[in-house]
Amino acid sequence: MKIKKILASMLSLALVATSTSISGLTGAGKYASALDDCNDDWLHAEGSRLYDMNGNEVWLTGANWFGFNCSENCVHYLWSADVDDVLREVADRGINVIRFPISTELLVSWMEGNPNPVSSVSGNADPAFTINPDFVLEDGKTLKDSMQIFDIIMQKCKKYGIKAFVDIHSPHSDNSGHNYNLWYGKAGVTTDVWIETLVWLADKYKNDDTLIGYDLKNEPHGKGPEGKLAAKWDGSTDENNWAYAATKCAEAILDVNPNALIFVEGVEQSMSGAAEGDYWGMPDRVVMHEGDIPSPYIGAWWGGNFRGAREYPIVPKQGTSQIVYSPHDYGPSVYAQTWFDKDFTEQTLLDDYWYDTWAWINAEDVAPQLIGEWGGHMEGDNLKWMLLLRDYMIKNHISHTFWCLNTNSGDTGGLWDSLGFMQGSGTTIDWNEPKYEMFEESLWQTQKTGKYIGLDHQVALGANGISLNEFYSSYASTEGSNLDGGKTANGNPVQGITTTAPKVTTTPIKTTTTAKSTTTAVITTTTTKPTAARPPVTTNNDVKPEKYGDANCDGEVDVADVVLLKCYLINGVAYGITPKGLANADVQGGSNGINVQDVVAIQKYALKMIDNLPIA
Repeated sequence: MKIKKILASMLSLALVATSTSISGLTGAGKYASALDDCNDDWLHAEGSRLYDMNGNEVWLTGANWFGFNCSENCVHYLWSADVDDVLREVADRGINVIRFPISTELLVSWMEGNPNPVSSVSGNADPAFTINPDFVLEDGKTLKDSMQIFDIIMQKCKKYGIKAFVDIHSPHSDNSGHNYNLWYGKAGVTTDVWIETLVWLADKYKNDDTLIGYDLKNEPHGKGPEGKLAAKWDGSTDENNWAYAATKCAEAILDVNPNALIFVEGVEQSMSGAAEGDYWGMPDRVVMHEGDIPSPYIGAWWGGNFRGAREYPIVPKQGTSQIVYSPHDYGPSVYAQTWFDKDFTEQTLLDDYWYDTWAWINAEDVAPQLIGEWGGHMEGDNLKWMLLLRDYMIKNHISHTFWCLNTNSGDTGGLWDSLGFMQGSGTTIDWNEPKYEMFEESLWQTQKTGKYIGLDHQVALGANGISLNEFYSSYASTEGSNLDGGKTANGNPVQGITTTAPKVTTTPIKTTTTAKSTTTAVITTTTTKPTAARPPVTTNNDVKPEKYGDANCDGEVDVADVVLLKCYLINGVAYGITPKGLANADVQGGSNGINVQDVVAIQKYALKMIDNLPIA
């Protein structure tokens, strides 16, 4: 573990390119009680990179936590662990995004208003709900439903600065559902139902940037000779053509949330073009002798084959700015593939499998990639493969989610070895420290101080991390990060950082004229990355404060005022404050206008860290 940040934020308010760092206001172990609700953390693609709304590059480095795809209808281990304790520690360990497998069957129950029940949280073994008390209704004994619990988990991810995306792991709720080939054909799920449920969820969460995207289907697969029962990638409109189905689904989601990322996995086999007239569904050829016509099919890991995307890329009508290709890759402990038969290296893996199958997409700047699953046991050639893939992802800005947090993945194991709960002391997580140490190298972090970098602009990533704004305002230009294999800003350009002075333009957004003064609120922007610091937003001195700190004029000074001010400083047009509210909020520096110091002072007062406002 990295040395803990001395003070972890209860509400991280670092603004883009401000010189004041305020991420360490509260005692260690405290986290955001005022959630970031500015809805400003959506991401988009340019070439092979992902960027935030300000044009700064980001790197998704996370892990999987499965269970919503299973018959328990909830992430596993909440029968013996408090969800707050788990997510707090996940954030503290630097995981900035979680991939949550889920089933279409479960989403159907949510969409139809009759959510399937949960059978995997503390209420089953702990009817007093001492472990997860916020999973119980007001009667103190009735367990909330699966959708309510999912919503609670999303809010807690937001609290700790973690982003999330869902993965449709199978059409049906089944602990072995990943073995099923297609996105339709089980539990009454058709292609239309699959799309409808994802659109419903995207619409439900379109104003909450905790859930940043949708992995349309886990590992669509099947071998060519299975024909219609196997996923293929070609130019047809056949129902089992994954490229066609994924494009339709992406378009439908983007119609309701144009900001969502769409993660598209590969298939298992593609046509090899070995002989004229070969077709999907034909029997395989057995090559017995040198010179025989090769197989009509080229194989890969389930979800790993993107050869078809060269000719038939995923291009929704909305464009490709939200498309992320998401291969899965595993080592020899999962299956003894032919590319492991030699003393393999990064180069042999590229030559024999990686490049033509999936790595070309990133290398040729076609689109961003996120390795949705990688991992396994820490032994022999499997460890060797993990280290090679890890380092390749770091060097080539490839995002990833490790498989997995759970202890109960039989062929890979997890980052956790066990979880337990004791009343009074909370949850104890026994991490597989050697595996975490190997994985930790691939988490996004500052190059020298090792601060974990989150994807939320305001909320720091756990006790050991920083927000996205804090990274780009205070760290990127001085030490950089481990993105792209360790570039720093010490004399070298860092991705997303401007090495020349930015050109600043100012735009007046509101002018108020009185008998004594004319005051113009100014927002400063730049034509380069990152956005330049904004000057203080001035207030009308003729309007007198009624209650210092009460920015929303509700008669109270609390975290709601802090959140409003934070959003106002980011976007004063979208998040307006009345003249009285501005007068109330000008608490630091003697009527010098609204700036981040005022936000800090009001936060301290709301948290009872100081007793009086204003501060001279």
